[in-house]
Amino acid sequence: MIQSNHRTGRARYEAPAEDAVAMAAAAADVSGVEVREVRAGHDLDQVHGLFNFIWQPGPTTALMSGELLRALAKSGNYIGGAFDGKQLIGACVGFFGAPAEEVLHSHIAGVSNAARGRSIGFALKLHQRAWALQRGASAISWTFDPLVRRNAHFNIVKLATRPEEYLPHFYGDVSDGLNGDDDTDRLLVRWELDSGPVRAACAGVPAQSDAEACRAAGAVEALGRGSDAGPVPGTIEGSTLLIAVPPDIERLRLTSPGLARQWRAALRDVLDPLLADGARVTGFDRTGWYILKKGNR
Repeated sequence: MIQSNHRTGRARYEAPAEDAVAMAAAAADVSGVEVREVRAGHDLDQVHGLFNFIWQPGPTTALMSGELLRALAKSGNYIGGAFDGKQLIGACVGFFGAPAEEVLHSHIAGVSNAARGRSIGFALKLHQRAWALQRGASAISWTFDPLVRRNAHFNIVKLATRPEEYLPHFYGDVSDGLNGDDDTDRLLVRWELDSGPVRAACAGVPAQSDAEACRAAGAVEALGRGSDAGPVPGTIEGSTLLIAVPPDIERLRLTSPGLARQWRAALRDVLDPLLADGARVTGFDRTGWYILKKGNR
């Protein structure tokens, strides 16, 4: 069956959206939460409070104010919440890009630390995917800190997004509880909502990456890890490249901020120009390695 996209007037198929709704419901069931769109005032206040609790913004840093959340909800954008009973334990906010692009930009998502390990983030993203497909969007974009290993694995492997651009110090100085005074470099990723890899990942069968197998097949280290846990520049003279990140950059910012800054600079120096020159991130090994293929996109 075909319906018209209310934003662009273009036709869209219902079947991908129906499948996405079923996948989202299954993911929420596994996580033991109800994931639903958030539109009411009290629930929006809970979203605002949860984000402040997670990020602990400083006096000069603003996240999502209650006024902005209400405006986004009223204008038809995405605000999703994961509820354990009446308690909000995860939330995600996105807004539409230019109409012709049919892309939703997912600006912020967070899950309470007390609820980690329940795959609530996965359930939230699948709900967002279904919501977007129902409204005729073909992709969702968002950014994440490329030094955070668990986020890289979640985005690139578990969701099958693909990085498109390296954004140095994208948000400027934020000085919150998560970023500290570190530069806010980000990777911009694109989630092609109805692609084969994304459908497989959302069904719980993501494509895995193996850095050791790549190394055995001739991959070279463009950035490695030294015995002192610091970054070690390598070579980009190869068709397949491996780029390391530290085990826990968030802890490193607290225990050794100088070393954390070294990692930021080293990753930026290698990953930014490679992506700009057409290299593609094809995977991420959960032991902390980006896998890139050189060549034109």
